[in-house]
Amino acid sequence: MKTRSPFLNSIADYMLSRHYSLRTIETYLKWISSYIHFHDKRHPASMGDNEVTTYLDHIVLKGNVASRTQATALNALVFLYKHIIKNELSLNLNFVRSKKQPKLPVVMTPDEVKQLMSHLSKRYYLFAGLMYGSGLRVMEAVQLRTKDIDFDYKCIQVWNGKGNKHRIVTLATELLPLLRNQILQVEEYLKLDLQNERYAGVWMPNALARKYPSANKSLAWQYLFPSYKLSADPETGEIRRHHFHHTCVRKAVKNALKQTNITKLLTPHTFRHSFATHLLQSGADIRTVQAQLGHSDVKTTQIYTHVLQQGANGVVSPLSKIF
Repeated sequence: MKTRSPFLNSIADYMLSRHYSLRTIETYLKWISSYIHFHDKRHPASMGDNEVTTYLDHIVLKGNVASRTQATALNALVFLYKHIIKNELSLNLNFVRSKKQPKLPVVMTPDEVKQLMSHLSKRYYLFAGLMYGSGLRVMEAVQLRTKDIDFDYKCIQVWNGKGNKHRIVTLATELLPLLRNQILQVEEYLKLDLQNERYAGVWMPNALARKYPSANKSLAWQYLFPSYKLSADPETGEIRRHHFHHTCVRKAVKNALKQTNITKLLTPHTFRHSFATHLLQSGADIRTVQAQLGHSDVKTTQIYTHVLQQGANGVVSPLSKIF
């Protein structure tokens, strides 16, 4: 594991104490570290608007990053100066804006989805099934609690998704037996954990931990995809069972892909892309798909219509007319 500087550790501690997700902390520290190294390891307190502008220009002109990546870097530096340095950046930074367009999403055919999933273990088969069947993001799926599965109405409650938004998404009936079995496994883990005197219960959002002090040891609040091992809470040092790490999903999909004849470059997120595209292909209204995906702007969802329009459901090739 790479050793951080005391300064970066202090930022991580600050963010942990304010309940930022570990993924956000890692992302912000990466950009803050890159910014510091770009300026020959000068302390950010000795720099400001000009240095930030120069850095944002550099990652676009030399790094050729996309606009979303540049925006993330800017967010990290705005956070740094506002909360750590206590000297906010100007609202009118004059930096070169990235014009690099985001890539069109890679989409599997239904047969490719079936083929890829057939090479996943039971645990990851269920995980992929939730991503493809309900359009979940990877982090939304790994953070599911057992209580989030509604067997009666066949839906999933997604709490604090991207942008801290909540939504309800569809749940494929075919996954219900697997989900029941998964919850039984979670219950077995919980029985073992409760025998451990050091077990402090599953992590709970701060306000809910105060409101429901015993909920952290109830089955309802346990993670649906628990880690195989107990670990220390990075904030408090208490022993808990966290959800498994999102990188495990990527490895599982990569290994499964090697066993197929699929030549597309696939990641776990491809299941979500395929969910959206196949819904639109089957005649679902774009606003319905937008709600299922949790997009704030319908323009984000429209990228999937571009995929369809460029394929068999779009423009007919003139070559087809001469055969």
